[in-house]
Amino acid sequence: MFQPRIALQGVRLPFRCLPSIPIRRFASVVNESETSATQPSNSIYDTAESFAPQPQREATGLRLRTYRPITPGVRHLRRPINDHLWKGRPVHRLTFPKRGHAKGGRNNSGRITMRHHGGGHKRRIRTVDFVRMDPGAHLVERLEHDPGRTAHIALIRNKKTKKLSYILAPDGLAVGDTVESYMSGIPEELWKSMGGTVDPGVLAARTAYRGNCLPLHMIPVGTSIFNVGLRPGMKGQLCRSAGTYATVVAKGSDSRQKDLEGEQEAEAARPVDETEKKKGLTSKEKQERQKKERAAQHITVRLSSGEVRLIHKDCCATIGIASNPNYQYTQLGKAGRSRWLNIRPTVRGLAMNAMDHPHGGGRGKSKGNVDPKSPWGIPTKSGYKTRPKWKINKAVVHPRPRNQGQRRRGYN
Repeated sequence: MFQPRIALQGVRLPFRCLPSIPIRRFASVVNESETSATQPSNSIYDTAESFAPQPQREATGLRLRTYRPITPGVRHLRRPINDHLWKGRPVHRLTFPKRGHAKGGRNNSGRITMRHHGGGHKRRIRTVDFVRMDPGAHLVERLEHDPGRTAHIALIRNKKTKKLSYILAPDGLAVGDTVESYMSGIPEELWKSMGGTVDPGVLAARTAYRGNCLPLHMIPVGTSIFNVGLRPGMKGQLCRSAGTYATVVAKGSDSRQKDLEGEQEAEAARPVDETEKKKGLTSKEKQERQKKERAAQHITVRLSSGEVRLIHKDCCATIGIASNPNYQYTQLGKAGRSRWLNIRPTVRGLAMNAMDHPHGGGRGKSKGNVDPKSPWGIPTKSGYKTRPKWKINKAVVHPRPRNQGQRRRGYN
């Protein structure tokens, strides 16, 4: 029988030859560097300026915390090291409790619309400002963990109004940094520093810093962004989870807008006959003009999935990468931690009874010689059952019916 280890600090043994035994730590750190919220930030910003220069950060690699397997639940437990986060409670007036049907995956009528949700630890939802329309410099008070998302959030305070708010924290943001939003326009100090005219180089050098929120047309090409909006004046909706980001691929909105305006002025100055007025533009010319207008009003953005999208130039975006990029290497270690996170078990249909799933029942591992189906009997797994009949083994692809609301039989 093994004797238990003595792990008490300050206990002196009766043997003079043995010193006091220190505490045995059950967690080990891989590539841990000294980071703490109480340490002064190594940012080089000047608090008197209205904008924050790019802070200097030390390069850090993959940093995970592993645990000594004193129990089976911690043998495979892996967690990213986030010792710089705030240890206390959030600002109470910026939160509200999560109660009711939302925790169980139910809608307003009580029906399950999201399976495998339920239970979980009691939590409060943080009201995060995804729009960031308030102008002026904001000081980062602290970085906090949000139980409702994988990325971290930052508590910022407006230097003029002293108003507190939560924002999504970019990777590398530290306590004491200054962030600013330019969604409501360019401040007067920045206008004066540029000589009263818009200089794209100077504007990008003064505004495109980590944590700043800008319209897409003010962001240089090749910049990594997150919390990207889909419509002007609306909140950010894309690239909000941990470690995700998008890239501005092409812009050229100013030159295209000037070319479009020049073409319109040339057409207005050109004399037009009465026959041309009656005839108007052809469908091809209308399509080309719409294409040019769309290109002049939109920015090309590549998402983390590789998808390339056209987003309006007045939509919001934050410079940087979403915080907590090492979250993808997390290992929960046991099933109980999934239950703490409001995740219920996922059971295979093959292991159910015949009344619970189309694949259930039978003797042994057999789904009854049926095609793969969902729990509601809809064909799944992608195949000839999930494609419309006009796409099956056809040499010539027939167009879809124009009236989508009244599809003929065989098209659904």
